[in-house]
Amino acid sequence: MFRLLATLKRNPLECWSAAFFREPIAKVRLPFADAFLVHDPNAIRHVLVDNADNYRKDPIQRRILANGLSDGLLSVEDARWEAQRRVLAPLFARRTVMSFTQAMLTAVDGVTKRWGSLGRGAMIDVAAEMALLTLNVLALTIFSDGIAGDYDEFRDAMNAYFAVIGRIGVLDLLGVPQSVPRPGGGRLRRTMHYFEGIIDRIIDTRRGRLAALPADEAPADLLTLLLRALDPSTGQSMSLAEVRSNILTFLSAGHETTANALSWSIFLLSQSPDWRARVREEAARELAGPLEGLADRLVVTRAAVEEALRLYPPIAALSRMAKDADTLGGVAVKPRGLIVIAPYVLHRHRLLWEQPDAFDPSRFMPGRRGTIGRFAYLPFGIGPRICIGASFALQEATIALAALTQRFDLELAPDAKVWPLQKITLRPEHGLPMRVTPRDCGEGPPQRFEE
Repeated sequence: MFRLLATLKRNPLECWSAAFFREPIAKVRLPFADAFLVHDPNAIRHVLVDNADNYRKDPIQRRILANGLSDGLLSVEDARWEAQRRVLAPLFARRTVMSFTQAMLTAVDGVTKRWGSLGRGAMIDVAAEMALLTLNVLALTIFSDGIAGDYDEFRDAMNAYFAVIGRIGVLDLLGVPQSVPRPGGGRLRRTMHYFEGIIDRIIDTRRGRLAALPADEAPADLLTLLLRALDPSTGQSMSLAEVRSNILTFLSAGHETTANALSWSIFLLSQSPDWRARVREEAARELAGPLEGLADRLVVTRAAVEEALRLYPPIAALSRMAKDADTLGGVAVKPRGLIVIAPYVLHRHRLLWEQPDAFDPSRFMPGRRGTIGRFAYLPFGIGPRICIGASFALQEATIALAALTQRFDLELAPDAKVWPLQKITLRPEHGLPMRVTPRDCGEGPPQRFEE
């Protein structure tokens, strides 16, 4: 038990033993509750879709989400969630997401110029670079006035935020009330104060623009939708707390998870010359074509991203607590039973995947993609509360991976220790040190991106 608690605090991912990757449902008796580790697709469907009303977020998740996100889409329930989802859904409609292609390419072009100026063979931390890239994408799309802060400072604050809220301690496991201070509370308060300042400046800047512009000239982004929802005349009122929580949700989830997906994709391609060559061939052909439908044409690249999401899902585990007694796969679940579904385990489960630990993007190519069970692959969750930004994140990661792979050779540092660390999201624990060398790709796409 003491080793378990220490591991949960350090890196919860390391708690999974080999047996869990072979068992559909495992029951673990803990001093404070029974935990059911559920990796059977039918049982997952039962928990997250068919009988979702019986399985609500457990106290640990609520404690995590309470830190700045308690009034946002990620954590609200019932009527409040339905209202917020209706307000936010239009921004993430397929047509809207596709309209962000140019902005995504522009952000990638900024990375290209910076890497190109470093000199051949320079060493970079790809994980840190991808965090800056995805933050810039947000600044060009969802928050088109910018982030209102220094990007490096913001990235460091976000790392601190996830490190603190992602820590699972004894007090959480014993169900001690949130009023009892947790370790790292002071650091978290300072970080939240920083984020509140950033968010308030974003809101003030946009309010000034909205007041000065005709209604039809307002920026068509998430922030405009949120602030207009504050106006009672729209019929979609949101409190300032809800606006702040949703802004923080998209600033955190919108850049942290996609940055990690890109980092793992680049790492895996660096270890797979054949797939790297296939991505480059596709990128050279498709990036020179029209912007419209670009992400849809990057079939090989998207398959590589989806395979990276399988091996290193951004959210490695989620949990629920049973309200009433139930049965899962023949296993009796009592009220307050803790249900844990870990995409990291599910995506590598020996009963569900062939060569589960191998990097094989062909699983997600046309002809094979349809054979993957809907409840065996959950990089963005499932059911009504599936990640609203899934299509945005996939398009962003696919376009960025294609462009960067085409333009650069990225070689893992010989002494690099690559290890996944679970702190809410799944990130490389020691960063991702790589040697970056520009490739001679000729003239073409980079110039077009400036238009």
